[in-house]
Amino acid sequence: MRIRIVDAFTDRPFSGNPAGVLLLDSFPDDAWLQKVAAEVNLSETAFAHPLPAGGEADWALRWFTPTTEVDMCGHATLATAHVLHTTGTASGTVRFAARCGVLITTAEADGTITMDFPTSSLTPLPVPEGLEKALGAEIVAVHDTAEHIGDLVVELRDEAAVRSLTPDFAALKVLSSRGVIVTAAAERPHDGYDFVSRGFFPAVGIDEDPVTGSAHTALAPYWAARFGREELTGFQGGARTGLVRTRLNGERTLLNGHAVTVIEGDLRV
Repeated sequence: MRIRIVDAFTDRPFSGNPAGVLLLDSFPDDAWLQKVAAEVNLSETAFAHPLPAGGEADWALRWFTPTTEVDMCGHATLATAHVLHTTGTASGTVRFAARCGVLITTAEADGTITMDFPTSSLTPLPVPEGLEKALGAEIVAVHDTAEHIGDLVVELRDEAAVRSLTPDFAALKVLSSRGVIVTAAAERPHDGYDFVSRGFFPAVGIDEDPVTGSAHTALAPYWAARFGREELTGFQGGARTGLVRTRLNGERTLLNGHAVTVIEGDLRV
């Protein structure tokens, strides 16, 4: 079967967030899916198969990290939609049935893909004990996110603090159910983005995720409330980076970005 590696939230190879993508006729057993994801060894590998016509969704979609299945993943959804469109398997709007509900993707005229995801709630929290030490940075505020995400959104004092982090991943592993998203307002908004972030997910086998689409369902409402604007652009990453354009639409958040296929080959099993 064909397997592809797609860099998501970027328009150039070797940037953004890479995801594995396999289009199947049906889902094999979970153990096989997990072994493939461990072999690919990227933040997520997406597995999708077509559904019968006439239902609420066109394709079934699942995502696995090297160690576990996750409820929601933005960049691997973008990568899957990109593969469907670039191979001629689908066109226009594609609806995916996933653990977190139905996710809708739309191919735009400029080559980007827009994804319609549920907006995350944000619950203020006291700073968890040990979090500042694990991050090695002063914390401004902490919020918990909704079901299917399970991240802590942590605001730091400025962009420089976010970019310079060298966290203690072993300490972070026990501080949230999925990950820790650190964020700050952009130092120079004229550079093309409004806020910055980095995502750390050692609890699910990923020390740092370069560009986390699902986290932006929480970052979008967080910064929209601060800036008083519904359309914002986020810049995420450490060694690898990417841009996520967001638009808050009440209970839904639209995420937009480019993707590019960098590797295509045969998975021999």
